Amino acid sequence: MYRLLIVDDEEIITDGLYEVFSRFMPDQLDVCKAYSGKEALDWMMRTRIDIVLTDIAMPGMNGLELMDSIQAYWPRCKVIFLTGHSNFEYAYQAIQQPHVRYLLKTEGYDKVTETVSEVMSEIEQRKSESILVEKSREQIYAYEFMAQGDFMRHLLQDSKVICSNQNEIVKEFQKLNIALDPTKGVLMILGRLTYPKGKTYTEKSEILSSVRATWDIHFSGKVHSIGIVDKFGDILWLIQPFSDTKEKLDHYLLQFLEGTIEIIQEECLSSLGLTIGFTVSGECCEWERVTKKYEQLRQLQLQKIGDGIPVILRDCPEQTGECTSHERMVTSNKIEIMASHLETNRAAEFLEELEQLGNYSQNGNALQMTETYFSIAIVLYSYINKLGWHSRIDKCEKLLRLDDHTSMKEGFQYLRGITEEIFKLKQTDERDRATCVVDRICQYIETHLNEDLSLVRLAEIHYFNPSYLSYFFKQECGINLSEYIDKCRIRKAKELLLDGDLKIREVSAAVGYNAAHSFTRFFKKVTGMTPKEYRDTLLQIQNNK
Repeated sequence: MYRLLIVDDEEIITDGLYEVFSRFMPDQLDVCKAYSGKEALDWMMRTRIDIVLTDIAMPGMNGLELMDSIQAYWPRCKVIFLTGHSNFEYAYQAIQQPHVRYLLKTEGYDKVTETVSEVMSEIEQRKSESILVEKSREQIYAYEFMAQGDFMRHLLQDSKVICSNQNEIVKEFQKLNIALDPTKGVLMILGRLTYPKGKTYTEKSEILSSVRATWDIHFSGKVHSIGIVDKFGDILWLIQPFSDTKEKLDHYLLQFLEGTIEIIQEECLSSLGLTIGFTVSGECCEWERVTKKYEQLRQLQLQKIGDGIPVILRDCPEQTGECTSHERMVTSNKIEIMASHLETNRAAEFLEELEQLGNYSQNGNALQMTETYFSIAIVLYSYINKLGWHSRIDKCEKLLRLDDHTSMKEGFQYLRGITEEIFKLKQTDERDRATCVVDRICQYIETHLNEDLSLVRLAEIHYFNPSYLSYFFKQECGINLSEYIDKCRIRKAKELLLDGDLKIREVSAAVGYNAAHSFTRFFKKVTGMTPKEYRDTLLQIQNNK
């Protein structure tokens, strides 16, 4: 989803364009509006903006000055100047800049929407070109990626001990060409990859390389980062801003990160068929605390709501008979993989591994079978204990009592039953959380119709990422968030129009329209009548009774 910001000091123009574009491509375009350059910059600090449609001659900060500031915040943002000034000097300055278009207001809505569509196509084309660049870099990154990844995975195991000697850790970073400073705080982002079905190991590795290259393209010039694959197959990025951009990014670094990873999510989904869920640390942490912060991000990621959509979550600041060695290794590796599947909610994969281990164990000796059973049982029991689900899982006390089963086959069937019950509860809880969130958002909209209900504002209030909120609401409710808001406004407006003492402009303000003419256009488009015609019809019906 792209984000369009409309900027003009004339409210009637801004509101008119906002109405047009709000219904232009609701699935692809999130629309925001501002009545001054200063208000536009506030939007820039709150969220990623892809396209700015702005007047040039505005009081205070004019459009050309605004354009310079835009490039400092979102250098990939494209600008369209829509102005009543045909002055050559204005036009000349505008067309000299990259990513800039120039239109006259007299050219009409059709020309403006056509231009915005062209700009969106250009952005899509740029994505395709970026993919080609990514492929050429993949081989170059391979060796360095492996060496740095091995070291950082080692650091993740116990950062408190490994980073206790700062001089030594500085030397290690320099030897491995890790472009991060171990003497300064670091931000962390954990990405969970949901690969398209049927991909081989090699194909997944190629996708992984493309994801890392996409990341580097979008963050180059702004931040230093290193991405590693953890033992669960997820990617962890550690990030520090460049020294020359740190002061500028300090005030909106998290917004910049979230806005940019939205683009990465969309590109990976469209070009690779890959869904990535991101969890972002809400604050920098010292290197000695990296292990603890990493575990915190993993736990937060497990609490996500919505399924199969590109989530972005942000955490809060912290509060204070023998079997052979080969057989043991096979079992141990599979148990670790199963624990990962349980944590990441991959029911089918867990059950498949369980069935394979059950069949594998029963071909071995009694000791091997017993060890395998208890290894799986401990994984399940620990998970139930961590979530406090003892009272919700029927007969889970039998997990650690193998003698309660009449046979080993029955024991593995019991493990399967417990597993299915756990995943069913997880699905129910996720559905309940989603329902609660939707209810809370809907209730807020219905009681604040006269306030700012932009996607960005709703996301800020409910601690969502804007694009994630849009995907999530559409998935849960079956309609776009903007459509739901329009339905609420129409319903409320109809109720208020029953009161003959209320003026049309009062009804308009009560449902979020500051300009009565904008409300009239909106109401007629939805109902086929103006507010006055609707009220007159109601009065006529009442008089005929």
